[in-house]
This record gives sequence, structure tokens and C-alpha cells, in this order.
Amino acid sequence: MEFEGFDVEARPERRADLERFGVKRVPATIVGDRIVHGWNPEALAELVGTHYRAPGKLTPGELAARMDTVLAATQRAIRQVPREHLGMKYPGRDRTVRQLAFHVFRVAASFVDTREEGHLTGAWFEENAPPEMADGEAIARYGDTVRRRLDAYCRRPGWCDGQVSTYYGPQSAPDFMERTTWHAAQHLRQIYWFLDEMKVAKDAALTDADLDGLPFPKEVWS
Repeated sequence: MEFEGFDVEARPERRADLERFGVKRVPATIVGDRIVHGWNPEALAELVGTHYRAPGKLTPGELAARMDTVLAATQRAIRQVPREHLGMKYPGRDRTVRQLAFHVFRVAASFVDTREEGHLTGAWFEENAPPEMADGEAIARYGDTVRRRLDAYCRRPGWCDGQVSTYYGPQSAPDFMERTTWHAAQHLRQIYWFLDEMKVAKDAALTDADLDGLPFPKEVWS
């Protein structure tokens, strides 16, 4: 299927395409006068006129375990980044590898924040690591805080029941947990790209088998 893809970081003028629909954040897919905001396979299939058959989904408990695996791997990875390379950026992107690792943990924490506060706001994903988190070890310690918080929350009865409100529309809690998990995992894959560029051998890197069941694109920077 032919389509035009735009990176709004590299081409900020393309944000006007989103603004006419009242959408402030990517990803979004536009066909004519209709838009689908965020990752919604069923709605995207309807938008382009095709059939979508959902694959088997991980249970909330499996997603919680997968999330913790991703966060532990992110801790290992950011600890490996030499201090002099923490400001490295992917071409055409403005987020450093240090900020990317912080973002992984902030994304994970957003699940609990949303459940407790009642709404997911996109501003949480724009937060940057504070100055005192100056190196990989400090970012990894923040990861410990997030992992403990998630572990405690996911032990509560009914922790993944019901619906949640998000800036891209209402979602079931299991779908939101799935999205949060693959969002974090996708950014871990990007950190692995940085380590490869730095010629740093990854410490116990996750494999495709470790991430099986998470619906994200094969391309690392998609």
C-alpha cells in the first residue's frame, strides 16, 4: 500500500496536517478527511479499507512480566553507555541516548500514573531526565524506583480491569498495558542501536523471542 510518511521532528511544518484535526502528537494516520490517532490496528484497518485479524494477545500478567524484563534490560544497557557518549543522538532526532533511557522508564511509570490520576497526558512523554541524573548509573537507579512501583501496583486485585482515558481516546486497560509495554520495548531496541554504533558489546541483550507477542514494527526507528 502506497503512503507518504513524515517525521514531524525533521519537518515540523507537517504538524499542520495534524492540527486541523485537533491532534497534537504522533503517531497519526490520515486518509482524506479522516484520521486515526495512536496505535489502533482495528481502526487503521477500517481507515484503509482492509480486514484486520488480531493476533493472540499476552495476558496482563504476561505483559507485566515482559515489562519488567524490558526495564531490567534498559538498566543494563544504559549502564554500558560511556559517559562521553550520553549526548549521542540519532540523525534527524533530538533525543539523546541518556534522555531515551529516562523516557523508557517514564513511559512505564505512565501506566500507574494514568490508573491513579485518571487520564494519560502526552506531556508526561515530553519530560526530560533532571540534571542530577547525569550518568547511566543514575538513570538506572531511577529505573529501580519505577520497577518497584510497577511491581507493587500489578499485585493489586483488578489492577488491569476496566477502561482508561488517554489523550488519543478511551482504551481498555489491557490494551493500554500492551501499548505501554511495546512502547518501552521499542525504545530499548533504539538504545541497542546506539550501543552497536558505539561498538559496545551488549550485556545480556533481549532477543526477538524475549519480545515475542509485542506488536511493534520491525524497523528500529519506525
